[in-house]
Amino acid sequence: MGALPRGLSQRVQEALAAYLFLLPFVLSLLIFFGYAFVRAIYFSFTDYNMFDDPNWVGLANYIAIFRETRFLVALRNSIGFSLIVTACQTAFALVLAVVLNNKIKGIAFFRTAYYMPSVASSVVVTLIFLWAFQRTGLINYVIEWFLQYWPFLAAFLALAAVLQLLQVLWDRSRGRPVRWFEPGAVLTSLMLSAAGVTLLWATGTLSPLEVEPVRIVWLNTRRSIPEGGGWLSLSMPLVSIMMLNTWTTAPTFMLLYLAGLQDIPRELYEAAAVDGANRWQQFRFVTVPQLKHITFLVVALGLIGSLQMFDQVAIIGSAAPLEAVITLAYYVYSNAFPGGALPRVGIASAAAVILSILTLIAVLIQRRVVEGNG
Repeated sequence: MGALPRGLSQRVQEALAAYLFLLPFVLSLLIFFGYAFVRAIYFSFTDYNMFDDPNWVGLANYIAIFRETRFLVALRNSIGFSLIVTACQTAFALVLAVVLNNKIKGIAFFRTAYYMPSVASSVVVTLIFLWAFQRTGLINYVIEWFLQYWPFLAAFLALAAVLQLLQVLWDRSRGRPVRWFEPGAVLTSLMLSAAGVTLLWATGTLSPLEVEPVRIVWLNTRRSIPEGGGWLSLSMPLVSIMMLNTWTTAPTFMLLYLAGLQDIPRELYEAAAVDGANRWQQFRFVTVPQLKHITFLVVALGLIGSLQMFDQVAIIGSAAPLEAVITLAYYVYSNAFPGGALPRVGIASAAAVILSILTLIAVLIQRRVVEGNG
């Protein structure tokens, strides 16, 4: 502060000091992002290929890419991927945060365990994902196991529900104000139902089913979900990447929701309970509105990140057909660095500009929706 010119007011000196601290970041932002963005806009109107001087072609690149099937597929994949993944990871992150916000012994371990996928290397996680989604990988094994033992699970849930119902009705008949999901009764129901299923298995009443080995092809296929849905369907490999992306990104957003939950005054829940609100009503009318700004941040970051998804498609490589998993970000990369072919920087820049405009529109629409609901 002493290096600033004398004679300036305290407020001006504080503002200048703040701008001096921000100057390195602003300069790096302008040089490495602002300049690059302006150059990309300029190149999108040229036929630049990294070797020859750029020639002005006007809107020819934009017209050309909308006539290119691969770009339209990448656009559809990016939009579908962004909408589905953002919705799933937002809901999953909120549910995780609500569960982990409870004061339970050992909850710190579960918070750390759920956050591990976000801090792990994206390359390592994707390689593990490639192994898990093989024809004889973990995912197909879990599906096969479920098909064999689903009668055990159904019997366990049915017994637990009946035992819980009987306990609650018995306590209420004796004048005790017991909730339907009283923790002690739930624990007793689960333990007794586990013992009941074990007895059914030991007596031969329940036994595993004989099923064919599950060999679902998740990656190296052109199948879509739903079949025959045309442009409204999504490829099986892209759905697999959606599952991976949701699992790896939701824990980061869980931390944001967890911070927001811990900032909600307890008096609001107490007032709602006095008014007769149950747990679901407290969540709907207290928790969700109080987390409105956190939700805006989570959805905005989710839209930006999912629209720009690149690394997982690049790492999968030849494990899946390119048209089944290509996104706008990978389309830009494949045109700028096409291997042995001549780079099409003009086409790549046009696609990059469209991607940035699409991202901006998505965030603005989402912001308008949040403000309208506020």
